[in-house]
Amino acid sequence: MTDAGPAPTTLLVPPLELRPWRTEDAPALAEAIRESVESLSRFMPWCHPGYDLEEARQWTIHCQAEWRTGGMFDFAVIDAEGRVLGSVGLNQFEQRNRRANLGYWIRESARGRGFIAQAARAVAAFGFDTLALERIEIVAAVDNLPSQRCAEKIGGQREGVARHRIWMHERAHDAVVYGLVAGDFKRPQ
Repeated sequence: MTDAGPAPTTLLVPPLELRPWRTEDAPALAEAIRESVESLSRFMPWCHPGYDLEEARQWTIHCQAEWRTGGMFDFAVIDAEGRVLGSVGLNQFEQRNRRANLGYWIRESARGRGFIAQAARAVAAFGFDTLALERIEIVAAVDNLPSQRCAEKIGGQREGVARHRIWMHERAHDAVVYGLVAGDFKRPQ
């Protein structure tokens, strides 16, 4: 997005803490992903049964570097016990139009409690308030209903289905596009 990102930022949204990934999070990240391979791998090609500690470590290093350059802002979602629940991030910045993509995932054992919607709303607010975005998009495969429900819970407006919008598992897939616009967005309470 810019030549440099804002200082690493922690967002507190009780009972959750959202913070930039740290290298020492790699074991907990790998464990959360392995727990959720069945549900995540369908929509997130990077997720696979053999996901290991080194892949997790490399991801945390990548996230830290991207934060420093302003290329991506990915937050670890941590519960009150310090357990990694998932991730929410802003990426695919389009500086000229002040737009970014919002992506998220949550581990299998934490689903159905509203955590990822709570975290996604907080990261969207960070995008509007700290990064001065005007538009945030959420793009979900047409059969990824949990992601679509999350987008709707945080105020995303369904704008339509884009044909062949995302590339997964060696082929193009149609996706539902949701938009959040700065002036309409309701900040977390």
